[in-house]
Amino acid sequence: QADAVGSAFPVPALGVAPALMLLRCGAFDLPLTRPLLMGIVNLTPDSFSGDGLANDPALALAHARRQIDAGADLLDIGAESSRPGAVSTPEDEELRRLLPVLEALRDCGVPISVDTCKPAVMRAALANGASMINDIQALRVPGAMAAVADSDCAVCLMHMRGTPSRMQESPAYQDVVSEIASFLGERVAAARAAGIAGDRLVLDPGFGFGKTLQHNLELLRDFARLSLDGLPMLAGVSRKSMLGAITGRPVDQRLAASVAAALLAAQRGARILRVHDVAETRDALAIWRAVDGDKP
Repeated sequence: QADAVGSAFPVPALGVAPALMLLRCGAFDLPLTRPLLMGIVNLTPDSFSGDGLANDPALALAHARRQIDAGADLLDIGAESSRPGAVSTPEDEELRRLLPVLEALRDCGVPISVDTCKPAVMRAALANGASMINDIQALRVPGAMAAVADSDCAVCLMHMRGTPSRMQESPAYQDVVSEIASFLGERVAAARAAGIAGDRLVLDPGFGFGKTLQHNLELLRDFARLSLDGLPMLAGVSRKSMLGAITGRPVDQRLAASVAAALLAAQRGARILRVHDVAETRDALAIWRAVDGDKP
């Protein structure tokens, strides 16, 4: 049985859904019987993947709707870059980028996740229709836990070593899988102590956030070991530099690698896949599920 800091972890068979079968996400109850697709909508000017739409809300909305049409189960909107080397965006600028798009998507029919670590942005996002907060700091910023605890939103707790501006400066671990599992266990315990129920929690090991290529490969290889108390795991590997390091391809040519990595994560138990390319990932999952005897 897992303790509060995650010293022991249930290891599900590959591709088997976790014990928690629904994620409470604001007004939505998301089934976790299959991997869900989280479509990325970047509202930054300096996205690593080249798809930032900071200064054109109309283009951002059109992109969001294309993601939904392609089969996204939920959207993840980010208005602050967290790429390696990025510096923090002022709060007022993050809100300026975020709120018009968020308000326009209020009735889009799928849950909206907002990628932020700032408590004031969390509160504003929830007041304007967000159903989930995706926090790269795992609610460690003072005030962040309180900003979400009394709501009904889902919360994604991610592992990151350091800050985006310096996280890739010689990251080192004794045992990357065990250390990240322990960190996630500690953050789950803190969230539960603050009154956030387990059916609102999602865990993310943070591929590329303070990890070398070898660390990322170990995390993907042993992804099932990161499971904690049946909580759903999120994998975000789409277009990341780890794929470029393996394939030698630039960011705009990593579609095949991104789909392959997402499928491997799903086979190892990921319940949410954060992706740029929704339709292609959906098709790959449909083939896998059909081969395993499930309805595509």
